[in-house]
Amino acid sequence: MSNPKPDLERAIDEVVASYDGPEEINSLESAALPNRRAVIEAYQHLTQVIFMGFYSLRSLTRANLRYSLSEHLYPAHEILVDQIARARSYEESQHRLEPQPPAWSEQVVLRLFHQLPGLRRCLAGDVVAAFQGDPAAGSIEEIVFSYPGIRALTAHRIAHVLYNESVPMIPRIIAEHAHGETGIDIHAGARIGARFFIDHGTGVVIGETTEIGDDVKVYQGVTLGALSVQRQRTPERSGRYKRHPTIGDNVTIYSGANILGGNTVIGSGSVIGGNAWIVESVPPNSRIFGREREAQPSHKDLPAPSP
Repeated sequence: MSNPKPDLERAIDEVVASYDGPEEINSLESAALPNRRAVIEAYQHLTQVIFMGFYSLRSLTRANLRYSLSEHLYPAHEILVDQIARARSYEESQHRLEPQPPAWSEQVVLRLFHQLPGLRRCLAGDVVAAFQGDPAAGSIEEIVFSYPGIRALTAHRIAHVLYNESVPMIPRIIAEHAHGETGIDIHAGARIGARFFIDHGTGVVIGETTEIGDDVKVYQGVTLGALSVQRQRTPERSGRYKRHPTIGDNVTIYSGANILGGNTVIGSGSVIGGNAWIVESVPPNSRIFGREREAQPSHKDLPAPSP
């Protein structure tokens, strides 16, 4: 009996043949790669652990809290150990990373779990900063449930721990999941201080080597990015040399501002106006509007945008 769909069969043969080419996406070793859905599932378990009182489906007391947390930490542990091992093994097979002992992935996960209390305290500071910084916020609960900046920071603070452990792929999967949900793009390598507030959030971009101090406030459309440069390799991490700016403490950056370059430092206490384009350092307590600057301003002189 003849094949009723010869054109379809030929098309399938052509697609199969395309995998014999030199393209970098032709790898057939997918079983060795981490699974994106599994990584996100583990991340969602950890989000429940961090904000258990907001997301639990049962009434919580100190008597049942440990059990409720264990319901999320045990599956998160199992998934992450497997997915981190897959990611690391794959990179080792491609000779991009030095081999680690078999127990390495579990040790990484346990170190992450030991840091969860500290991450909870840090995120609590972020939530309070959002409540204090946004007059439109009705309550702490509203912020946890609905503010995209908190969702993005939750993902970032977890992903950053794994990034610092030299876990490949997994931190970026978590970061890009949050990016897709919130429109806020924070690379897992960015170093972000305490009580960080992203107001509105859509279109915010924070690059890998960005360093942000404490009590910083950023509005929508802000880019903390790199100037156009060629990829370089360093012993510390492939491509991780200082490409993005450093932001001091108590800095406010209004919507649409672009601060670019690894040598660019925004001094503590500064205010960066909307749509500013900055590629060189500014001293502490500066006020920048567009391309003009005024040194030693009063931070309180600037009105906040309407929420």
